[in-house]
Amino acid sequence: MLSSELAKMIDHSALRPETTKDQILRLCDEARVFGFCAVCVAPVWVPLVKEALKGALVRVATVIGFPHGNTIREVKAYEAGLAIEEGAHELDMVINIGALKSRDHEAVFHDISAVVESARREQGIVVKVILETSLLTEEEKVMGCQLAEKAGADFVKTSTGFAAGGVTTADVALIRQVVGNRLGVKAAGGIRDLQTALAMIRAGADRLGCSASVSIMKEFLHEETGK
Repeated sequence: MLSSELAKMIDHSALRPETTKDQILRLCDEARVFGFCAVCVAPVWVPLVKEALKGALVRVATVIGFPHGNTIREVKAYEAGLAIEEGAHELDMVINIGALKSRDHEAVFHDISAVVESARREQGIVVKVILETSLLTEEEKVMGCQLAEKAGADFVKTSTGFAAGGVTTADVALIRQVVGNRLGVKAAGGIRDLQTALAMIRAGADRLGCSASVSIMKEFLHEETGK
């Protein structure tokens, strides 16, 4: 794998509530330099990121119903629509975790579908469904993947990074097994070094959500060049 290939698998992310405007602008500058796939920020920062990335081959990603997923589905759909209007190309939505754990699969399906329907009003919008795997049983993870696929999502994503416990290679492998090559798999939540990033890719991830993207790339470039 080349460094450019790894960079194109990374969503360079800053989602903490205390993130400042200067930090968002630095995130965008770093994305330009390294050629990351996307910059992932809270919805309030989407217009700023759109402007800062003008002319760059970097996509604008944001989060919906984040981080707990227990927003009313009509609100998620509205939030998704506004984010797209303001320039988002990719939507990482958190499912209704409590509904999934309550076996209310119809509610989870309609929750995801509401965001997917908003996204499909524009061409090229990608929807990633965040399961928050550390809170789920294996059976719930499988069902979450199946519901995401049934609802028309593009990716299944492991974690927000805000729950206890983050991503594991076992979770990534399970998701890949369930969705096959029909959906993408995004690993996120605790990927802070190159070894972990590569382990997630080997397990089946084709996208990584990282806030430590720059240090991961520098580590990779050091190994690639020997400098």
